[in-house]
Amino acid sequence: MIEGKQYIETVKEYYSFLITECNLPIVNEKVRGNAFYDVQYGDKTKIVSISYENIEDYLQVIVFKLQNGEMPNYDDKTKTLHLNKLNAIVLSKVDRNEIILNNEYFAKFHSKDELQRKLLKSAKELRLSLKHFNELQMA
Repeated sequence: MIEGKQYIETVKEYYSFLITECNLPIVNEKVRGNAFYDVQYGDKTKIVSISYENIEDYLQVIVFKLQNGEMPNYDDKTKTLHLNKLNAIVLSKVDRNEIILNNEYFAKFHSKDELQRKLLKSAKELRLSLKHFNELQMA
């Protein structure tokens, strides 16, 4: 199990591209005991949530497309976009060079355990997805 402070520090490190490249500042950090952690980055159009259920060992990366500045219903599949759905769409649009450059960007990070490996893998995937996000606008 990971402590909330360590989780948030790791997310801030691996997902720093959300601030520097996507202009998505941190808008919320949640630590609920040792059970649930969430870091959210966002602007007026979207929120990126990187959440972890510690006891269940369950990591979720979700892009929420805001409606009039408000979070959509979690069950709205057109506005609540899980990373695995984004990956399925984006991988067909990404060329080999883009993947190589993305891997080079993340080569500076070194994961020490399974959760950090999951966070790093998700960060790599999210960075590629967000580069193509405007092309993906799902109805």
